[in-house]
Amino acid sequence: MGAKKKYVYFFGDGKAEGKGDMKNLLGGKGAGLAEMTNLGISVPAGFTITTEACVEYYKRGKTYPPGMWEEALQALKRVERSMGAKFGDPVNPLLVSVRSGARASMPGMMDTVLNVGLTTKTVEGLAAKTRNERFAQDSYRRFVTMFGSIVMGVTREHFEEILAHKKAELGVTQDTHLDAKALRELVASFKELIQHDTGETFPDDPIEQLRMATNAVFSSWYGARAITYRKLYNIPDTWGTAVNVVAMVFGNMGETSGTGVAFTRDPSTGEKRFFGECLMNAQGEDVVAGIRTPLPVAELGKTVPHAFRDLEATYKKLEKHYRDMLDIEFTIQEGKLYMLQTRVGKRTGIAAVRIAADMVREGLITKEEAVRRVEPDHLSQYLYPIFDLAEESKRSPLGKGLPAGPGAAAGKIALTPDRAVEMQAAGNRVILVRQETSPDDIHGMNASLGFLTARGGMTSHAAVVARQMGKVCVAGCEGVEVEGSQSVRIGNKVFREGDYLSINGSTGNVYEGDIPVVASEVIQVLEGKLAPAQSDKYQRFETILKWADEIRSLKIRANADVPDQARIARGFGAEGIGLCRTEHMFFAEDRIPIMQKMILARSSQDRERYLEQLLPLQKQDFLGLYREMKGYPVTIRLLDPPLHEFLPKREELMVEIAKHELTGGNPAVLEEKRKLLARVEELHEFNPMLGLRGCRLGITMPEITRMQVRAIIEAACEIAKEGKKIVPEIMIPLVGMITEMKAQKDLVREVAQETMKRHGVKLNYLVGTMIELPRAAVTAGQIAQEAEFFSFGTNDLTQTTFGFSRDDAAKFVGIYKDQKILDADPFETIDREGVGEMMRLAIGAGRKTRADLKLGICGEHGGDPRSIEFCHQLGLDYVSCSPYRVAIARLAAAHSALNGRSAGKTQAKERKSGAPARAKTPASRAKKARAAKR
Repeated sequence: MGAKKKYVYFFGDGKAEGKGDMKNLLGGKGAGLAEMTNLGISVPAGFTITTEACVEYYKRGKTYPPGMWEEALQALKRVERSMGAKFGDPVNPLLVSVRSGARASMPGMMDTVLNVGLTTKTVEGLAAKTRNERFAQDSYRRFVTMFGSIVMGVTREHFEEILAHKKAELGVTQDTHLDAKALRELVASFKELIQHDTGETFPDDPIEQLRMATNAVFSSWYGARAITYRKLYNIPDTWGTAVNVVAMVFGNMGETSGTGVAFTRDPSTGEKRFFGECLMNAQGEDVVAGIRTPLPVAELGKTVPHAFRDLEATYKKLEKHYRDMLDIEFTIQEGKLYMLQTRVGKRTGIAAVRIAADMVREGLITKEEAVRRVEPDHLSQYLYPIFDLAEESKRSPLGKGLPAGPGAAAGKIALTPDRAVEMQAAGNRVILVRQETSPDDIHGMNASLGFLTARGGMTSHAAVVARQMGKVCVAGCEGVEVEGSQSVRIGNKVFREGDYLSINGSTGNVYEGDIPVVASEVIQVLEGKLAPAQSDKYQRFETILKWADEIRSLKIRANADVPDQARIARGFGAEGIGLCRTEHMFFAEDRIPIMQKMILARSSQDRERYLEQLLPLQKQDFLGLYREMKGYPVTIRLLDPPLHEFLPKREELMVEIAKHELTGGNPAVLEEKRKLLARVEELHEFNPMLGLRGCRLGITMPEITRMQVRAIIEAACEIAKEGKKIVPEIMIPLVGMITEMKAQKDLVREVAQETMKRHGVKLNYLVGTMIELPRAAVTAGQIAQEAEFFSFGTNDLTQTTFGFSRDDAAKFVGIYKDQKILDADPFETIDREGVGEMMRLAIGAGRKTRADLKLGICGEHGGDPRSIEFCHQLGLDYVSCSPYRVAIARLAAAHSALNGRSAGKTQAKERKSGAPARAKTPASRAKKARAAKR
């Protein structure tokens, strides 16, 4: 028999059974409490019930795994000894908090119950022990509220209504103004409410309270808001949450007691300053819930200076130990500091880059660690729009709150999260306005561009979620008063739902109306409107990307069709164009009429006449791209879409013809439209995406391929004559057979040779194909006999592998994800088992035929970090993405390389220790195959 599984880990008296690196088992909160205890920091004693216990609890139909509860009760006895008090004792009672703690931070998404252990007897014992009846009754009032709402399911607002009525009755405005008698009466009213709403008596047995609170925390793992949050951040349901049972220390014992949340650096900007908020005579939930607007943490230096000095020393010790910006929670009980939590702090993307760069300069971390700490999507916040300063300066703010989220946003007011979702679905830009947000608002927050709250501070729920989601947020704007679900007063103006509001998350200003936004500082630098030296943000942005470039092996190209896009792409660091879609060039206003005439032509000679008109225009396009790319490769895809896309829609033409016939319009115009309709009818296909498109166009109408190749090579010859380097890459689309590839390649070679001979220039160029059909992947070894490069068109490869239409899949993909049929949308992240296997097959076969085969990806997946990691593992040479995703792709490629190194080190350790070797990665297999071939 194996050793009995341990489900409970104790911490206290300066020693902990767990450690900081046991986050998967103890959850983030439990691991932090254990680590702080082992560091000798003042932490109340307690114990953690593991995430494995939670997983088993659900597997067993909401029944504890064998031995778990007995372990918990034994640990509770150790807490009693450590704290010198007894759980349930009427004279010297111990109270505990019961808090969740998943391995990934999920702020406010699961449940917490404070003051567990208060009963009709222990509340009197607490009052006598502390000689403070008001404090004891206040703690009991808080406990009954939390337990009643979280554990017993009574609506929280019902408690708030009774509390508001009591304050009005006594003529007071703050909870702290209620005396012991009023609080005792509130407790009685709350218990009556619970009895009325649930039919159950409020439990007066402390052990039963602890059991019910533990169940509630486990159950909150599958609460609606936790499920929504996990979907947003791809957190697996299988992880479960830990339960932390910690001896209570009290911030509500008077004016030398308090509670707070702080960050070791500014989580919005990354500035190196102790940043946080506190409330005196309060408990922790008061700060994070945003119910009272807190004070800056520095105020503690005036009220409890000794505790504040301890807090400063503690945060510096913790930051040095963890070597990262931390989020900490603390309570001060009658002047003594206790730490309740430490974890790596949530931060904006702007702050993440600054903190990482600063910590490298401070010698705390390496460049590699800095790169790893900045998430690729963090960089997108550097591209967020800001308000047009000229426009903003004309407006007077209606109010000013705390600048809690990056950027600026304008949109229509939504006063409930459900309305925010509805308005966003209708195509509106939405600003969610609330008295304070709660975890239950998460779906509405996700649907909004920004949030405005009347209450709460920089560590309130709204602010924390805004920083994580990258949303604009102004918190604690005291001029805001939400009046029901229809209107909100801001300053002296009343707004209704649907009115426009503008909020500046960098200054905290709130404005009436829809203020225009302009490009971010980084974009302004790239556009030449701002000098790099004038923007600290741009300098930091570039620093982290330069470090990333030193690490990554994947090249990053851009999908760009016109010179302006190419210029932006190069500004972001693109190392070439991975996809130029030539069809986009034909949609220009001066070209579409010529294109339509070419399509209407009945003979190849007539088509050639119109193609001759398009030739110089195409050539100019390519010259522009080549010049912007300055010698970097440019992959140009020959015409791909069905020809009907260049013609008016059949139904619209029929309506226009009918109107002309009814009104007796110009006969010549009518005849022209009838000819156009006839050609549209001829080109009509039942399934155009699988019809006359791609290489089939070039094979059936070779004059189109001839014109495009001539334009590509003529432009390259002109660049070469200027003394500049250029190696064009000509991509044949939608190839499924080697015979198709050969037919088009032979034509390309013929035209290229003719063109170079005419211009007296000898050029290197490549001819390759886009792998976007399963047959192409399966026969890639044959196709590589002709193709000199493969570029995976993962949009169409996903469509044709799954049999999903990417234009219609949104109707059911969400349902598939909800029902666990799909883990992710395959059009957002590469499906590794199906589409990925097709890619792996094509790579292996292609490189077996042609060892120097160049491999890339140019579908939308090229900008997705998870897909980029897969491309790195496969051993591709480059990924290509939209110009505005290039920076993100550069960083994601560096992450992929770092993850690969970590995996390699793990395998080396396993080999050294004699552990079974892991299977080789696709990338390592590809690398070995190429080496053997050479």
